[in-house]
Amino acid sequence: MTPPALVDSHAHVAEAEFGADRAAVFARAAAAGVTAIVCVGATGHVGSNGPAVALAGEHEGVRVVASVGIHPHDAATADDAAFETLRDLAGRPGVVAMGETGLDYHYDHSPRAAQLAAFARTAALARELRMPLVVHVRDAHADALGVLRAEPLGPAGGVIHCFTGAKSDVAPYLDLGLHLSISGIVTFRNAETLREAARAVPLDRLLIETDSPFLAPVPNRGKRNEPAYVRLVAEALARLRGEPLDVLAQATTANALRLFGLAPR
Repeated sequence: MTPPALVDSHAHVAEAEFGADRAAVFARAAAAGVTAIVCVGATGHVGSNGPAVALAGEHEGVRVVASVGIHPHDAATADDAAFETLRDLAGRPGVVAMGETGLDYHYDHSPRAAQLAAFARTAALARELRMPLVVHVRDAHADALGVLRAEPLGPAGGVIHCFTGAKSDVAPYLDLGLHLSISGIVTFRNAETLREAARAVPLDRLLIETDSPFLAPVPNRGKRNEPAYVRLVAEALARLRGEPLDVLAQATTANALRLFGLAPR
């Protein structure tokens, strides 16, 4: 039986964790039905985007596209020169989105003022360039909403990646035009708050992701995550929401293709 087509809307497959077997990782993803992967380059400062941009293209039957940004952990490095580099990277072949950017108040690796400033500036640049915005939010939903209201999305829209908020956080993001992306965290035993929220996301605003190599879903929790496991996320979500897997897969794939401006295959 052919698996339904899926898109891993957020993965860090250009990272060193995949250096030894990247081709096999892509082959396993294709076998699981993954047709496209959004490879997010923003794992740190602006220079961290290079490998993701270089990886954009066809690999073992999977289309890889890139997103570029400055991670909130490294927001303190987001000076004028960094944003000039980011603007240049945004125009490279295969780059379809800007981010991840946003706020991480759990770790606070960069001062919150720097995170807020970099997030706002990236949102404005994404709007100017008509690119979708990929947003990271951890323990900072109120401030993230404040930034996104001050620097609203452009016509290309955006997504809260690896959404971990409560049900009460869903509607405010939807009202701003955002999609919400669910990761393998939804399979974790202590994630009932997220499961309640995931049931409330309209099907036409729902994305799925792995955030590889992090956050492997059950039964692979604690191991290296990879894009093939987005099928486990889809299956868990379908059960949770009471929807046929084919229906959820078709919707999340269509949503991802539309958001990132990718033609169906």
